[in-house]
Amino acid sequence: MLNLIIRNLKIFFRDRTAVFLSLLGVFIIFGLYILFLGEVTAESVSNLENGRFLIDSWLVAGLLGVTSLTTTLSAFGIIVSDRTNNIMKDFKSSPLSHKSLVGSYVLSSFLVGMIMTIITLIIGELYIFINGGTFLPLFSLIKVLGIIILSVLASSAIVFLIVSFLNTLSSFSTASILIGTLSGFITAIYVPMGILPSSIQFLVKLFLISYAASLFRQIFMEVPTDKVFQNASASQVVEFNKEMGVKIFFGSHYVTPLECIIILLVTIFIFYLLGLLIFSRKKK
Repeated sequence: MLNLIIRNLKIFFRDRTAVFLSLLGVFIIFGLYILFLGEVTAESVSNLENGRFLIDSWLVAGLLGVTSLTTTLSAFGIIVSDRTNNIMKDFKSSPLSHKSLVGSYVLSSFLVGMIMTIITLIIGELYIFINGGTFLPLFSLIKVLGIIILSVLASSAIVFLIVSFLNTLSSFSTASILIGTLSGFITAIYVPMGILPSSIQFLVKLFLISYAASLFRQIFMEVPTDKVFQNASASQVVEFNKEMGVKIFFGSHYVTPLECIIILLVTIFIFYLLGLLIFSRKKK
């Protein structure tokens, strides 16, 4: 299985177009923020010191959630390509077990997601620092790395289930474009949560990666929030967190970090299980 994982990683990283497209959503969001969205969003806290630091942290945290999804999706393109080109049939005729074959694709996707999301983290931290912010404290950075693992696993599980239904490269390309386009909206990066209609807000809350984005934002924005709202009331901080999607609310109930983690863990278990069941049926 190790050789297959290495083979899948080589195929992905040799294809520069695939690597670029996996980060295309991130490039677009970064570009839009550098050109005008960053300034527009920062105007909401322009009267407060460290407002740009706060908004940049909010942006980078959301990007980590998007990257974990789009890069794992792009990595799973290999399984669709192998299926289309009948390469998977060659693997199935070999002594390699079905579980090892499927496991190699899943682990490859996870590793690609981890590598690309960590690269996004490094770029994001540099972006925040260049704009006058500060790097994450060491303990916060460790927590972020832990959430990256959780986010990539959840993204990989969701994509694994989606890819199990795709049999052609054209259908995979369509799914990639659709998910890549919607990811920025559904994680409330293009438009803050509070501005969205209530029906769209509910859809965002159903999008499970939103909970990973919420965890990232709470960690990234801890320091700038303390600086920006040091003289503000608790209700003002709560309203800002609700407006910007830092914390997810269902009515008056705030979804705690522990609840977010549980939601992601349940997502990983259910989606991987469903994906494996579908792949087992296709084997037959």
